Amino acid sequence: MPSAAERTRTLVQSTCSAALLVPGLSVIHPDQLMPTDRSVGPEGDLFLCFPVDSPVVRAATRAQGDELTAVLEITDVAPVSVPHRIRGRARIAGWLTAVPGLARPGRMMLRLETGEASVDDLWGCEEVDPEAFRDAVADPLAEHEAEMLQHLHTVHSGRMATLSTLLGDRAGCGCAEHRLDAVPVALDRFGLRVRFVEGTRACFDARFDFPDPVRDISELRRAMHILFEAASC
Repeated sequence: MPSAAERTRTLVQSTCSAALLVPGLSVIHPDQLMPTDRSVGPEGDLFLCFPVDSPVVRAATRAQGDELTAVLEITDVAPVSVPHRIRGRARIAGWLTAVPGLARPGRMMLRLETGEASVDDLWGCEEVDPEAFRDAVADPLAEHEAEMLQHLHTVHSGRMATLSTLLGDRAGCGCAEHRLDAVPVALDRFGLRVRFVEGTRACFDARFDFPDPVRDISELRRAMHILFEAASC
């Protein structure tokens, strides 16, 4: 399974929605707390871009020389329609400073020095050591995950349904009344997570591991072919 540090790093470098919370700072519109861009530096610090007139930028500029604490909260929502759509949250807390000259005109780059981090997702809730976060690498499929999940859901829904044959006793009787809908909910280099839904009632997740971790789309296609072949036997 991906480590907690890798999962956190993947969320930070993804397109998931994020908000930067500064104690004592109130805003009129929640989107004033959302960075327009974010990246991770070589030391594990976060670089967050905001409009120069953002309340967050004003707070960081006024606090130059003092320790201004802040928390970046990231929410991960499944890119397909599925029950319980929020897949996870990540939290990066640390100290915020303004870094003039790194952003284009009209923008200001803020640096969040990582002090602590945590992730609460489909794998569970874990604390993340700042050094582990610094050294982690985002999942190589993260950039393509949303597109691939949507493709599997809309184009290959029939093949997705065959994965229930790999569930053993959890597949139920297999009759039309109790047929399970299979929705791909998460994808990483180690495997595919599918949410099985029985009508409008209970749902559960099943994880289908690839024979070997995949590194790119070509290897992913081969791994999915093997998985579907196993389900059709």
